Amino acid sequence: MAGQLEVEVTRLPARPFLYRALLGFVCLSAPGLAVEVKVPAEPLSTPVGQTAELSCSYSTSVGVNFALEWSFVQAGKPISAAHPILYFTNGHLYPTGSKAERASLLQNPPTGGVATLRLTDVRPSDTGTYLCHVNNPPDFYTNGLGLINLTVLVPPSSPLCTQSGPTFVGGSTMLRCSSSEGAPKPVYNWVHVGSSPPPSPGSMVQDEVSGQLILSNLSLTSAGTYRCVATNQMGSASCELTLSVTDSSKGRVAGTLIGVLLGVLLLSVAAFCLIRFQKERKKKPKESYVGSELREDAMAPGIFEQSSMKVDSSKGLLERSPSTSTMTTTKSKLPMVV
Repeated sequence: MAGQLEVEVTRLPARPFLYRALLGFVCLSAPGLAVEVKVPAEPLSTPVGQTAELSCSYSTSVGVNFALEWSFVQAGKPISAAHPILYFTNGHLYPTGSKAERASLLQNPPTGGVATLRLTDVRPSDTGTYLCHVNNPPDFYTNGLGLINLTVLVPPSSPLCTQSGPTFVGGSTMLRCSSSEGAPKPVYNWVHVGSSPPPSPGSMVQDEVSGQLILSNLSLTSAGTYRCVATNQMGSASCELTLSVTDSSKGRVAGTLIGVLLGVLLLSVAAFCLIRFQKERKKKPKESYVGSELREDAMAPGIFEQSSMKVDSSKGLLERSPSTSTMTTTKSKLPMVV
């Protein structure tokens, strides 16, 4: 019958609007010639570890060529990257892929118009888009594909608190807080804890999405413990950080004092070394000079000098020592009366 209808349509005059109207009338009036798949319009959310039911229904004349396929694509990827989870054909169900042990049909066989998928023990990696595809040739396709977005809800993991920037009086610093897990993405809130008075509201600016807290114009009252709380609809987690603020003026005084002490120490060491060097120098004996210096008792060239007289107690004679002059001299002995 379908073949006869197609032949009759092709023989109509070239009136496009009339052709489309007649084709639509045939598809709606002829039972079993259209495949219609219906899925929820709203996204589906399921807590981690629970069972998710992805509702899918269809209308068609189920025959021997009926086939059903469920496929999955991760969030952020195109539909063309989808891979099958399970499929039903020739009266048999065939789970496949990494979800094969956790995926099943709510009604098996799915020949009563219900093709709902059950996925047990859902995990964060199950978040994405699921495709329900019904194929039943020779039925016409009007909407044989349905898309369902699933989000697996995960509580925030324990966040990590960090600090960056100077922490002296008058400066500015930044505190950060971030959780590695959490779906939907958690929001962050910083609070100052403890008995000390909190900083003024004008000096605290925080971003609940990024988890950053900026503290400006720091004072000694800005020091203390800060707590960050990460929260989503599944729960909350927190971390703490202790901030210390230093007074820069005290730091300058301490630096000056340390510099003075170091200077005094260096001068003391230098003085000690100098005194020790002087003492060592005084202990050394003076060296005699044997160079070409003139003696006070030296004779001028060409002049004789009588040498010192030596008394010989045994002989009673005075002896004249020879002169150091270059001229030849003779020794003489003169008798002396004692």
